[in-house]
Amino acid sequence: MVKSYFRYEPLKTFGVISSWLSNIVYDVTGKLAISPALEDVVIWDLKRGIETARWHDMDNKSEVTFIEKSSNNVDFAVGYSDGSIRIWNINNSVYSVLFNGHRGAVTALCFDKSGTRLASGSSDTDLIVWDLVGEVGLYRMRGHKDQITAIQFIARPSLGRQESDVKTLSPGYLLSSSKDTLLKLWDLGTQHCIETVVAHRSEVWDFDISQCGTLLVTGSGDPELKVWKINQNILEKGLQTHDETEEESEVRKAIIFYGNVERQSKSRVSTLKFHPRAGFLGVQGPDKFIELFRLRTHEEIKKKQRRRRKRETEKKLKESKKVGKEADLENPPADGMDIDFQEEIRASDEFTSYEIIRTSGRVRSFDFAVNGDYMKAGAIHLLTSLRNNMIEVYAAYLPFEKEAKRPHSQLYSVDIPGHRNEIRTLALSADDILLCSASMDMLKIWNIRTNSCIRTLQCGYALCSAFLPTKKHVVIGTKSGQLEIFDIAASSLLESISAHNGPIWTLQVYPEGQGLVTGSADKQVKFWEFGGNFDDSSRILQHTRTLKVTDDVLCVRYSPNSKLIAVSLLDATVKVFYQDSLKFFLSLYGHKLPVLSMDISSDNRLIITCSADKNVKIWGLDFGDCHRSIFAHQDSIMAIQFVQNTHFFFTASKDKLVKYWDGDKSENIMNLEGHHGEVWTLAISKKGDFVVSASHDRSIRVWEQTDEPLFLEEEREKELEKLYESTITSSFEQAKIEDSVELTSAGKQTMETLKSGEKIMEALDIADDDKSAWETFNKLKAKGQAPGSTPKRNPILIALGNLTAEQYVLRTIEKIRSSELEESLLVLPFGKVVSLLSYLEIWASKGWNIALTCRILFHLLRIHHDQIVANRLMRPMLDSLRINVRAVLSQQKDMCGYNLAALKYIKRDWEANITAEYYADDEELEKIDALKSKTKKKRKFITLAST
Repeated sequence: MVKSYFRYEPLKTFGVISSWLSNIVYDVTGKLAISPALEDVVIWDLKRGIETARWHDMDNKSEVTFIEKSSNNVDFAVGYSDGSIRIWNINNSVYSVLFNGHRGAVTALCFDKSGTRLASGSSDTDLIVWDLVGEVGLYRMRGHKDQITAIQFIARPSLGRQESDVKTLSPGYLLSSSKDTLLKLWDLGTQHCIETVVAHRSEVWDFDISQCGTLLVTGSGDPELKVWKINQNILEKGLQTHDETEEESEVRKAIIFYGNVERQSKSRVSTLKFHPRAGFLGVQGPDKFIELFRLRTHEEIKKKQRRRRKRETEKKLKESKKVGKEADLENPPADGMDIDFQEEIRASDEFTSYEIIRTSGRVRSFDFAVNGDYMKAGAIHLLTSLRNNMIEVYAAYLPFEKEAKRPHSQLYSVDIPGHRNEIRTLALSADDILLCSASMDMLKIWNIRTNSCIRTLQCGYALCSAFLPTKKHVVIGTKSGQLEIFDIAASSLLESISAHNGPIWTLQVYPEGQGLVTGSADKQVKFWEFGGNFDDSSRILQHTRTLKVTDDVLCVRYSPNSKLIAVSLLDATVKVFYQDSLKFFLSLYGHKLPVLSMDISSDNRLIITCSADKNVKIWGLDFGDCHRSIFAHQDSIMAIQFVQNTHFFFTASKDKLVKYWDGDKSENIMNLEGHHGEVWTLAISKKGDFVVSASHDRSIRVWEQTDEPLFLEEEREKELEKLYESTITSSFEQAKIEDSVELTSAGKQTMETLKSGEKIMEALDIADDDKSAWETFNKLKAKGQAPGSTPKRNPILIALGNLTAEQYVLRTIEKIRSSELEESLLVLPFGKVVSLLSYLEIWASKGWNIALTCRILFHLLRIHHDQIVANRLMRPMLDSLRINVRAVLSQQKDMCGYNLAALKYIKRDWEANITAEYYADDEELEKIDALKSKTKKKRKFITLAST
């Protein structure tokens, strides 16, 4: 009989406030932060510091790399490291659209002003424009030679024309920057690059365009920002930059260098952003501060120019007096004269350093709040995500003429639900309700059921930890050799003992709970007993014995029957001693590198060891013989532990995997994938119903045992299929890459598109068999011959409601994602294309889903044009398609025109009814609001006396 196991599935993930690979975004209210959390996106309530929602896709395991907010303030585009893009809705936390087109991580996203188009840039150097209404990729543009760092839509200016007419004439422009030091301006009408600017000597990391659309600021690794002017006249004319009468040979540039702006930081720019309403520019690098620049008004620029002119005049006067040339400057310009036409405005005149906002850690990204009236509040709010897993909100106060400038202040901070550094140790309480996690300087106690952090305590550099038998106290071993005991209820440090002269790498509480044992790099194993009362001031731990060994101690484990104690040393051996006399019993040698962790089974028969040599060895504890040596991971194995009362065990490694093993068969049961960094430690519940693991990515993941059975043969087949599928898609994409082509299709072959193409072929086979059977039956019946029995319908067609062949094919194609349809049609061989065209003819004649029909028809004609033209037998079918499609499209055109005319009439009627509001003065509106406030009923308080 084949042995079955129970599958472990991911249950929850917590501990990550904001991951460092992506940016952070404000919501429209200014109360919520949309923050990346590895493969998820978490929405935080900034005031309360709690998680309100989580955007999670079960099929996604890639890390979030970019977040962008749409103009409707409801939809958010999220890019991932596998090149996929999902459009999430903040109201229901469900993604509506999935795009797959990039071969590398998505590094830049941007919506247009209408929110109907999305542009994406990636590390594969490609730019893709997506249609959010049709849920398809429009085109892919190539031209950059390195990773795309920033992109932004630029609307075509409406100089002398109505804005609505301009929108119908041109889809606008797209500006992109890359690590290849270039800025490129793309005309989305021709879908080609029309201008290339060598912006910096090093990589261009970010840019932004001012609210007026005339100033462009770029940042790189240089200590200054570069400011550019965007010529609106050139953008309005497009490629026709000159009149017919002009004889100039050079094309005028749309992006013109304006000047440099010095900044205080010498590091590269990470984020550069204009405030959407106020005249401020924020610049941030990999430092612990954000620089704010203010845009001067026209009057302030004139004053600055006057002062500069005055200083230059005074300087020339002093120099002329020294050489005796006072006559050259007899008529210096007056201070009050207007010099706007004598001196050009520089970039340094428009930008002035306003304030430096210092944070508690290195900044990853920031965002401006757009809610409310910033002038009324007197401050602008900045949301910052730090690289140490924190979120902070700062207020930068606006300047007032009569008041002194106020320094910035911190409004909110989200730091409790996560560690500042990587988690090095985990421990579960005896009842599996509380979880202890410790890092470099912080100890946190979690409720494993609610994922909430109930205690945060400052500690030393923790390397190991354990709950004491009281269930209310935690002991940790630190890198400095201290044993620290904490009281969870009182949130206090009870005792700190200088236990060793080196790092305490391991500790374990006795199986009977009377004390604990510690091992350190000072080549000593010390035994401790609980001597004092936890409630008084007496000493809690008392040192009883010391075992000296020949090398550094890395791990110590008691046997469950308390008869033996195993000690792993730096010399790659494991020594086993008798617990009572500390006499030597066994020496386990075979590892090539030190044993980092080990465990003893509940029946005291097996001991398992894991090492930095990537191997797991299973030993018999009676004679010390090695039962099996397993090459378990691709990197050092950091932790290993048995499931209680079984021979199943788990391993955690630096290769980002947690693996589940059968110790009796020495076989891998399953892999637990999910971590994005080295897995340092793990903890298993007493019943084995869940496993907790912690990683370098600061996440704590809980894996739950389910009732779903697992068979080893099926698991190995799934792994082979997964490997085969990955090689298929990668080889297909490598064969498809055309670097010399500037404009290509936006799609990408994935396993989903291949499977969708196979579904279409299966549907065509079923439909063709059913259709041919009925045609033969009807022909024989028309000739008067005996047709025999009625053809048997396919069970699938009957189960779906006795569908016809053409209805079944249409329903199959309608179930395919719109963004994957074109790539799925590429899978079809030409024979299936001819069959599909026959069904398209039927759909067009009956008017079924004409939009989908036309889309499939035009795509097939574009891809298989040569073969279709060469086939004369297909001419009648194409003629029929042409007639039917034109007729249906004409009806659709008439319907759209009728509806558009009705909408225009409704718009004119609405504008006529609210004309008074447009012409009302501000004073009149204030009077109306005052009258409304006076007429409101107020509450009246009365007293009731009882007689």
